[in-house]
Amino acid sequence: MAEKGKTTELAKKPQTPASLTLVPPSDLFHRVEKLYDSIAKRAFEIFENNGRSLGRDLADWFQAEAELLHPIHVDVSESGGELIVRAEVPGFTEKELDIGLEGRRLTITGKRETKTERKEKKTIYTEQCSDHILRVIDLPVDVDKEKAAATLKDGVLELKVPKAAPAKKAPIASKVA
Repeated sequence: MAEKGKTTELAKKPQTPASLTLVPPSDLFHRVEKLYDSIAKRAFEIFENNGRSLGRDLADWFQAEAELLHPIHVDVSESGGELIVRAEVPGFTEKELDIGLEGRRLTITGKRETKTERKEKKTIYTEQCSDHILRVIDLPVDVDKEKAAATLKDGVLELKVPKAAPAKKAPIASKVA
């Protein structure tokens, strides 16, 4: 379980094993690609189970997404010179979450698996559950990802990301040829 109130810098500083870190965009891309493949596979299974009836592609896809992805509620607010993003991720720990920040896009992904096994006389009961979360948020302003900080407390992920300094305008003198 996460330590209450633990704050972690997301910049490239020494990290403890249980800290939240920014992951490179290529790693997030591969993770999202795997998730897409899982949804496609499940949608095809639903298609086959429904007798391969055509015209339900979108319904099958949405059903597969609903089974595999669990939505997370997000609140984005602006406070002075920073953006504050709060995301509900109940039951997830720091190790199960990946946070990506590129340009104006914030990506939160998570995967956790639980397995329960119970033995009663000669009967073995096994239950497996896998939860995936994926949320991509387009931020309203450019941010400085090197100074981002994250806190995971009581199932709420809070990111504080300073706004990037606006680009300086330099006058360009035009010359007549």
